[in-house]
Amino acid sequence: MSAPTSTPSASSESAAADCDLLAPDAGPKPLGPTPSQSRFQVDIVAEAGGATEDKSPTSDASTTAPSSDAAAPPAGPGASGGEEAKGRFRVVNFADPSEAGSPASPEAQGEGLQNGDTVMSETSLHSSTGGPHHYHYDTHTHTYYMRTFGHNTIDAVPNIDFYRQTAAPLGEKLIRPTLSELHDELDKEPFEDGFANGDELTPPEEAAAKEAADNKGVVKFGWVKGVLVRCMLNIWGVMLFIRMSWIVGQAGIALACLIVAMATVVTTITGLSTSAIATNGFVRGGGAYYLISRSLGPEFGGSIGLIFAFANAVAVAMYVVGFAETVSELLAGVDASMTDEVNDIRIIGTITVVLLLGISLAGMEWEAKAQIFLLVVLITAIINYFIGSFIPSPAKKPLGYFGYDGSIMWENMGPDFREETFFSVFAIFFPAATGILAGANISGDLSDPQLAIPRGTMLAILITGIVYLGVAVSTGSCIVRDATGNINDTVSSQFMMNCTDAACKLGYDFSTCVKGAENPCRYGLQNDFQVMSMVSGFGPLITAGIFSATLSSALASLVSAPKVFQALCKDNIYPGLGMFAKGYGKNNEPLRGYILTFVIALAFILIAELNIIAPIISNFFLASYALINFSVFHASLANSPGWRPSFKYYNMWVSLIGAILCCVVMFVINWWAALMTNVIVLGLFIYVSYKKPDVNWGSSTQALTYHQALTHTLHLSGVEDHIKNFRPQCLVMTGYPNSRPALLDLVHSFTKNVGLMVCGHIRTGYRRPNFKELSTDQSRYQRWLLKNETKAFYTPVFAEDMRQGAQFLLQAAGLGRLKPNTLVLGFKNDWRDGDMMNVETYISMIHDSFDYQFGAVILRLKEGLDVSHIQGQDDLLSSQEKSSGMKDVIVSIDTSKDSDADSSKPSSKATSIQNSPAMQKDDDEDGKATTQPLLKKDKKSPSVPLNVSDQRLLEASQQFLKKQGKGTVDVWWLFDDGGLTLLIPYLLTNKKRWKDCKIRVFIGGKINRIDHDRRAMATLLSKFRIDFSDINVLGDINTKPKKEHVSAFEEMIEPYRLKEDDMEQEAAERLKDSEPWRITDNELELYRAKTNRQIRLNELLKEHSSTANLIVMSLPLARKGAVSSALYMAWLEVLSKELPPILLVRGNHQSVLTFYS
Repeated sequence: MSAPTSTPSASSESAAADCDLLAPDAGPKPLGPTPSQSRFQVDIVAEAGGATEDKSPTSDASTTAPSSDAAAPPAGPGASGGEEAKGRFRVVNFADPSEAGSPASPEAQGEGLQNGDTVMSETSLHSSTGGPHHYHYDTHTHTYYMRTFGHNTIDAVPNIDFYRQTAAPLGEKLIRPTLSELHDELDKEPFEDGFANGDELTPPEEAAAKEAADNKGVVKFGWVKGVLVRCMLNIWGVMLFIRMSWIVGQAGIALACLIVAMATVVTTITGLSTSAIATNGFVRGGGAYYLISRSLGPEFGGSIGLIFAFANAVAVAMYVVGFAETVSELLAGVDASMTDEVNDIRIIGTITVVLLLGISLAGMEWEAKAQIFLLVVLITAIINYFIGSFIPSPAKKPLGYFGYDGSIMWENMGPDFREETFFSVFAIFFPAATGILAGANISGDLSDPQLAIPRGTMLAILITGIVYLGVAVSTGSCIVRDATGNINDTVSSQFMMNCTDAACKLGYDFSTCVKGAENPCRYGLQNDFQVMSMVSGFGPLITAGIFSATLSSALASLVSAPKVFQALCKDNIYPGLGMFAKGYGKNNEPLRGYILTFVIALAFILIAELNIIAPIISNFFLASYALINFSVFHASLANSPGWRPSFKYYNMWVSLIGAILCCVVMFVINWWAALMTNVIVLGLFIYVSYKKPDVNWGSSTQALTYHQALTHTLHLSGVEDHIKNFRPQCLVMTGYPNSRPALLDLVHSFTKNVGLMVCGHIRTGYRRPNFKELSTDQSRYQRWLLKNETKAFYTPVFAEDMRQGAQFLLQAAGLGRLKPNTLVLGFKNDWRDGDMMNVETYISMIHDSFDYQFGAVILRLKEGLDVSHIQGQDDLLSSQEKSSGMKDVIVSIDTSKDSDADSSKPSSKATSIQNSPAMQKDDDEDGKATTQPLLKKDKKSPSVPLNVSDQRLLEASQQFLKKQGKGTVDVWWLFDDGGLTLLIPYLLTNKKRWKDCKIRVFIGGKINRIDHDRRAMATLLSKFRIDFSDINVLGDINTKPKKEHVSAFEEMIEPYRLKEDDMEQEAAERLKDSEPWRITDNELELYRAKTNRQIRLNELLKEHSSTANLIVMSLPLARKGAVSSALYMAWLEVLSKELPPILLVRGNHQSVLTFYS
């Protein structure tokens, strides 16, 4: 939507406000600008006219005209009012994105009229919230207006479609009017549309969303079929029928119920955590992976997602082998084995998994129908057992079943562990309680995941927990632990008086086979895994239940693994797996994932021995549960405003306990499998962290990082500074960070991991500043710093001139204790070539830094610093920016459009005429900055040959990135500034690149006290614990410099002298006022000795330090108001010319070094 370009007249506005009723004009459909598909989509119809005869005189709403292409019918007598309203507003409809809206009939015009603001026609589109809107078109300003609260305004009422992500599957994203369109002046061009705070989708997500939006007739499941059924089938496994009775025999009724309760507590807490995450926003496909990755970030999500998908794939093999073993035993029972036992399992398992794959490939609808059938069989088998437990049968008594009896219940109440412990029995049972994520794993196939996952998962945990407890109490109350199966092992009534065990009291003596007997019992809770089949009313139904439990679990895992794996591949966490992200058909089925899962499952089925892999798989599931619980704790701890689950029945501390319990259970089940799981998760975590996937999901890790940073910053603000903790925190005037690489690299060398570094950029201009562009640049160049592993912050400001901008930065840069204390500038090499007022500004910035109690540092390279005019520098735009559709580099300039000093969008090294550092009057120009913008280097085009000076400049700009060989850092500590001149070279030589360089210290002294001064300095340095290789005492600093050097200096300053003795006093004063930088004769004479010292120091520097890797020297001071900027600049010029890289340093004269502990 474009901003208005001109303002309607006041009379038109008042007339428009007074015109409550507008009628369709008789003219044809007018032409107007076509808005973007993503913005207010309107269908411009007839111009507004006067009131028609069928309108209510009290109606305060506009009529919505037909949206057909045909001309509107004649308006009738009231059409004369159309001329009056012409040029004001046209009545429009909100276009139906699906084009489902039918054109309104003429009758609909009348029907659409209602009282107040709720006018609506049949063609109007209701928003997702059900709120009707009216949109109008202003022919004068080319702006679309919405009728809100009875007024025509561009402002928009709250609408769910504004908050959708791009290409969201639930509806089309609309973009609300930008602040610029509502707030900016009418003659200003609007800003481009953007996304707020990470609303934009990554390319994989956008592709998935579009895919979802395009699919018509997609099969979606409710909470019963999608979650409840799947979870119940997965939790009710083979364990229910063939191990639950054995667990009661070992642990007793009480401890068996405790085992079930403990497992249920863990799964319930995990279920609550899953519900909380699932209701904290729209959930896409991917199940546990999606929940964890969007909560904790791609590192945890990527590591868990891979092992979770693999665990589900291997779980298919486990369940199928369980089924095949049961079938093999049945075949052996009727003497119908095909080959040997192992090969029978392989054959049956292979056939079974092929059939399951066929059901899965047939589509989710068929798979869901199969699950419903299997659930019916399973529930029938459970009911069959409970019915059988109430039917007494004398034939079953020798097998240990006597019906419900208090003595049996009491006898089985306590434990009777035989070669087992409580925890080993718990480890055997716990995998039966898993499977609670079966519904969440197909989150992409649920019609409303936020409702379905909490309701279905929690209800499944409740139902299955009750059934497990019921089976434990039931089997323990009607079946004894040991039985012979011999019908003759009865006792007479006379011996029953002395019985101690329940079976004896009921007339049977099973003592011949109890513990320690030669022939162990074959029946009873402890010995017969098929007890429930024996007790049930119809035995084969229990077998059918076992089949149902195994096949349903296998089918659920066979569906879950590809779905999770597909979501993982779509996010491109692991490069190379993208081929498995492709979906097919209306349900976006991951057919390739199905085939991969089938291959993995088949491989493990052919092994046929899963006792080793089983505990690892259980631990993989538990690791997922632990991280889901931890996600809720972490998100709550981070206290992010975005953490607002609609499911309120969770607690962060309960979730933390759940995460700890999951970890404990991992080690209880199998300690070596738990260790292996942790190693695998840690390895994948490190890999994903190293690869740094290009995603931003607003994870709680980001929120907690912010929370901790804020907390620590506030805490730090309450602590007084101490000399021992002083750090150089530098405000570096780099301009664009990539414009002066040498300055950036050198400062980064001694601030990295030590102190704060802020890259300041002052943008000046005569026109109004473009703050939106400034914000965009801030994020763009901050990413560039991160990409180049430079630990710094980029802070641009708009200002009237450079000095004002520097003052802004000196005052406002930083936060709390994290504020700069040292200003770093590049030397202004071109100071003699341009406007001398720029020199005045430059020197004033140095004075201001001292006024603000900052230290000052100036870097000079003889080749210069600014490389922004050279083509082919490294690319600024990261892959993230390119994929997000950000603007690419500029390749041309239109100077007539905008004369703002920094209005153009910069490229990697691209600067326009206006924003080139020379035109900005930036702080360290060397005359190399031309008016040509930098173009992005094209790989196909030949590189432009560089001239000699540019070649040297490029080489010099990279010198601090290289490892410095064996050399020296010469410290000319001539004046005590608090120790900053000494601290910076110490920090430098502690870095890897500079560690081979030795520190040489140069100090001033008297010829007759050279040894004394050297010893005194050596003592001071040793107390500071700073290593040095040599100390040189210079006794000839005050010697007069060579005449030719003095003459050269005088020649250099000649153009800048005021020469007040050669003119009238009044004229001299006027000239000094207009050109304050000029050097007076009086000033020159007064500071003659200081001038000679700078010239002499340059001679000594060339004599002693011409081969140094870096010179660090005390910056000479000039008294503010007494020394003109031209003279001070000349001092800096003559002091530092024709030398290796030199750093002129002056602290704020407060101690930064101490020798006290």
